[in-house]
Amino acid sequence: MLNTAFEYVLPVIRGIQAGREYYVSMCPLRLLPKLFPLEQGETPPEKRARRSLNRTRVPQLTQYILDNPKSYTVSAITASIDADITFEPLGTEAEGRKIGRLRVPMDARFTINDGQHRRVAFESALKENPDLGYETIPLILFLDVGLKRSQQIFSDLNRYPVRSDPALNLLYDHRDRTAALGRGVYQQVEVFRTLTETERSHLSTRSGKLFILPHICQATVTLLADREGEPLEAQIQQAVDYWNAVSRQIPDWQLVLDRKVSALEIRRDYLHTQAIVLIGLGAVGATLLRTYPDTWRDHLDPLRQVDWSRSNLDWEGRVIFKGELSPGSTRVIRMTAYLKQRLNLPLTEEEKRLEH
Repeated sequence: MLNTAFEYVLPVIRGIQAGREYYVSMCPLRLLPKLFPLEQGETPPEKRARRSLNRTRVPQLTQYILDNPKSYTVSAITASIDADITFEPLGTEAEGRKIGRLRVPMDARFTINDGQHRRVAFESALKENPDLGYETIPLILFLDVGLKRSQQIFSDLNRYPVRSDPALNLLYDHRDRTAALGRGVYQQVEVFRTLTETERSHLSTRSGKLFILPHICQATVTLLADREGEPLEAQIQQAVDYWNAVSRQIPDWQLVLDRKVSALEIRRDYLHTQAIVLIGLGAVGATLLRTYPDTWRDHLDPLRQVDWSRSNLDWEGRVIFKGELSPGSTRVIRMTAYLKQRLNLPLTEEEKRLEH
């Protein structure tokens, strides 16, 4: 990347965007600090071409890289070059003119428009794992001279940010235990597999689903709170057995599964698709597994007798106030206490306090 004429020589692919040339290269991680030195001191926002560095974000990203040296994935760094550069194509044909070497003076100013936290995190990770220095990160380089244009690049890159939905993150995350548990349950419990929305953390009015994946994940983690030390597959199997048994005690779920009643009607008129119920059922399950490890299925029958309709007066003042589900975590505890009493299970001191 360096030569004796005091310039950087970058292997690049040339492209055109908005009528301007830009280049894509691969930068060894060990050279990131040299190419992109950190600004010293405080610079007013109007004099910068990016947001100020948030130091609190760096340790988490650094640890992610160190914990996953064989599987981390980091997107490209976008930067602008303030210098007179020379592009030398490798050939004269159409494709050959797009691939070549970019000669950049060593006194050129590289400004990161997007990716400064990645740059700092890699520098930090290299101190603990120097072998990372031989790996590379993509660079997208724009040839823009001047602060005004660099600021505009930053603004354009961040104009329409779209964060992936938490439900989709859980579906795709194969490292996180919570995601693995929820995904395993979702895939193996028929009522969940068919009636769970996995791309969004909310259900539209016309949705044909009853549940969302984050609620199933949270309820399953609650169910398995005492079993974290067990192998993951054993935990998933225990959760699948439990939720299958529970689903047989709530006939409304099966009616929607069989398309005998609409999901909209069930969501509108009943509580058993709500997060407070799923998490409450998870807490009840944890108590059942702890109290009756071999016969817990025999104690689920009273669930079939629960009146889950919103009009049930048992909910008023417990989880419903003035016709609406009440906010706050206490409603989950109240729901758990109510279900435990129906199943003749012991209450915790907090549950007793809220009940009385």
